[in-house]
Amino acid sequence: MFKEFKKFIARGNVLELAVGLVMGTYFGAIVKSLVNDIIMPPLGKILGGVDFSNLKIIIQEGQPAVMQGDTEMSPAVEEIAVTYGNFINTIITFLIVAWVIFLVVKAYNKYMKKEEAKPEPATPPPPSKEVELLIEIRDELRKKGA
Repeated sequence: MFKEFKKFIARGNVLELAVGLVMGTYFGAIVKSLVNDIIMPPLGKILGGVDFSNLKIIIQEGQPAVMQGDTEMSPAVEEIAVTYGNFINTIITFLIVAWVIFLVVKAYNKYMKKEEAKPEPATPPPPSKEVELLIEIRDELRKKGA
């Protein structure tokens, strides 16, 4: 079983998959930064100063911890909210990633079509009957001379 596993790991596909996964993870981080830091601020400004990441529906207001007397503190209450602005950012990020991947695949397919369209190097035509006969004569003379 260990030999099978070793053979599986040694295959090129596993390494290519690992490289693709790592590259995809960091590509996603780059696109997320592009959306959140470069695209969304001007888009929010165009739409009237809206910052999508701050859009939310508050279900319960948060409250800070408060001193009650000299020694007791009431616990802080965290805000409970539906942050649909983050969801909008995620959708925009997805659409940009999908568009970029579409463009990459389209360019790859175009490149592969060009590679397939390249003519194969022409194989020389088979020798004529006269040349074949001369080759046979040469080979016989070599056998006799050797």
